Amino acid sequence: MKPTFIRKLWIIIAFAIAMGFLEAIVVVYVREIYYPEGFRFPLKLIPPKIFSIELIRELTTLIMLASIGMLAGKTKTRKFAWFLLTFGIWDIFYYAALKIFLDWPASLLTWDILFLIPVTWIGPVLAPVICSLTMILFGLLIIIPDNKYQYVKPNWLSWALTILGALIIFTSFILDYTLLMASEGYFMKGGPSLFAPGFIEAVTSYIPHKFKWGLFITGEILILLSIIQLIFNRRNMSIGDS
Repeated sequence: MKPTFIRKLWIIIAFAIAMGFLEAIVVVYVREIYYPEGFRFPLKLIPPKIFSIELIRELTTLIMLASIGMLAGKTKTRKFAWFLLTFGIWDIFYYAALKIFLDWPASLLTWDILFLIPVTWIGPVLAPVICSLTMILFGLLIIIPDNKYQYVKPNWLSWALTILGALIIFTSFILDYTLLMASEGYFMKGGPSLFAPGFIEAVTSYIPHKFKWGLFITGEILILLSIIQLIFNRRNMSIGDS
């Protein structure tokens, strides 16, 4: 690999680690205010203004990670791969920083709020860590050239497996809160607002008990099949050039 590529890779890794620590520091402040006794379900009521700011924070985080991909990659596929790599490293070091600062999570099976857009994502910490490791592997396979400085390109089957797997994993994260919102009539025309008393009571009394591991593992297997195909394509590409 070219020295310029190695240097770029290490710079982006450093950025992702620093961003993970910065994100964790923000969460430390938030939890000090709303969960001084330690974060746990059920959730506490957050004022609408703060909730809106949290949504903006998440959106800007995605923009920052996507910007790195846009700057680092030369093709659409490699831009996306750099985004996945940066996202995966950022997320893992976010949890590592929380463990350092707060000694949280207690274990990889501790439940967490993973995301808020478009609805609340929840799951054990182990699940996003597995996703992050998968994203890192997928990204590296695409951005690291072979000895002829050629890049593997996912075919339509790889993309189909990846997209389907990602949608299934996404469903495993949002299903609980989506069903909760549906049961409270949130998706019906004229339904309650996010800050209606009845809806707030339902959300702030909800305690998750069982993660949809079956859904999650199914999605993960589909993405791993895509990764296996990438590995074989990369190997065949190298053999064909030898």
